[in-house]
Amino acid sequence: MKKALLLSLMICFGFFAFGQNTWNNKKAAIVITYDDAIPQHLNNAIPVLDSLNLKATFYLTAYTAKNNISAWKKVASNGHELGNHTLYHPCIGDKPGREWVKKEYNLNNYTVARLLDEIKMSNAFLEALDGKKERTFAYPCADTVVNNISFVKDLKKDFVAARFVKHEMKPINKVDLFAIDCYAINKHTFADMKKWVDEAIETNSLLVILFHGVGGGNPMDVTLEDHRKILNYIKSKEQEAWIAPMLDVAKYIKQNNTKN
Repeated sequence: MKKALLLSLMICFGFFAFGQNTWNNKKAAIVITYDDAIPQHLNNAIPVLDSLNLKATFYLTAYTAKNNISAWKKVASNGHELGNHTLYHPCIGDKPGREWVKKEYNLNNYTVARLLDEIKMSNAFLEALDGKKERTFAYPCADTVVNNISFVKDLKKDFVAARFVKHEMKPINKVDLFAIDCYAINKHTFADMKKWVDEAIETNSLLVILFHGVGGGNPMDVTLEDHRKILNYIKSKEQEAWIAPMLDVAKYIKQNNTKN
């Protein structure tokens, strides 16, 4: 009798512990994201995603996305998330390698109020595309300050979560919803990306992948072949990994993680 009771307790405890470390009844969560609303996403990424029935998050820079409004509406209607990546993609232009940042879009020439106004305008633009009010955000260039003043706290009024850029992955109880880590692709190979997927499953973590160029369109590029291969590999791991847009994953974290 005692042995049976002990076994029962062990099974219950094991289930509870396993449940606390899973993602929507899977071992890991994977979010596929694309930044900047470049044409290659529509031409090269969407067809592969849709052929595999994978849903991704596209962080749109509204000023760029306006050139393909009907196409982005179709992307949203097909189940992909449209995220906010600001109106003009302003960044701190005084850092090394940021020579491409125009003076008028240098965050050092902004105020926090101006940036927040542009972010709110982008939300209005995105709502006109997909009809949704809940949204996630991606920090342009991973910048979170304007003239050394953080605007992160202000984002919490209008967003469920925000994606940062830091090559890390964390279990659910370690995720900060307003500094979600991601792996930015910069000519990484399929082999590189496959290791991240395997590690996420092994460590019960959230893996967020960030694509810019897909077969061109941005210096931070991935080849068409490596992009296709990693999406196919992610699809093959559906039994172990929950693959969903950022908004769905962020809401799940919020409901299941007392940290956030």
